[in-house]
Amino acid sequence: MRTKILAALCLVSGLWLVRNLYVIFLTLGDEAAQGAIYRIIYFHVPSWITCFTAFFVAGVSSLLYLIRKNSHFDTLAVATVEVGVAFTIVGLVTGSIWGRIIWGIWWTWDPRLTWALITCIIYAGYLMLRHAIDDPTARAKNSAVLCIFSFTSVVITYKAIDWWRTQHPGPVLSFRTGGGNIDPAMEHMLFQNLGALLLLCAVIVAVRMRQEDMQREVESMRRYAHAL
Repeated sequence: MRTKILAALCLVSGLWLVRNLYVIFLTLGDEAAQGAIYRIIYFHVPSWITCFTAFFVAGVSSLLYLIRKNSHFDTLAVATVEVGVAFTIVGLVTGSIWGRIIWGIWWTWDPRLTWALITCIIYAGYLMLRHAIDDPTARAKNSAVLCIFSFTSVVITYKAIDWWRTQHPGPVLSFRTGGGNIDPAMEHMLFQNLGALLLLCAVIVAVRMRQEDMQREVESMRRYAHAL
């Protein structure tokens, strides 16, 4: 039953993304100042919001693990971090493509770009730490502590354009303080794609959690076999 639900949600997210692509590329017009390249915003901004959401869930799950010592929370944390890192890379790549067209360069050490890269490296380090510790209890405990403190980098990345106004554009969404005057139709489409990506993220996390649980069972049987 659970597999069927995941398959159905995956299908919904896929159809939602296809519908969004049709509207983005064939219905909405070009932006006056940037032309066609502005459409990358429909993937760039939602990818960052999705990865920030994933890292927030990972941080809360890690805190709950330290309080309750339930391995389910550790499983949720590692699954969301993995998916969050993937969406972080999508955000970095789409931003670089936009920068190459608009700025004429692939990368600049702008504060927000720099902290975004640092965030990606920190959470990649979290995943490396998990592979470096064999004992499951020690691995979960140390990873949880690192994950909680790592969220500080997410906050700095999010607030960077408010604290340091340099090359990176300011906020574009209307609800943000100092947000840009984005066209309502464009903003609506941006949230549509955000919804599709969040749903896809949730499906992938659920799949990864099942895989992680199976891996824990295999590790448990291996340790039991070695103890005999």
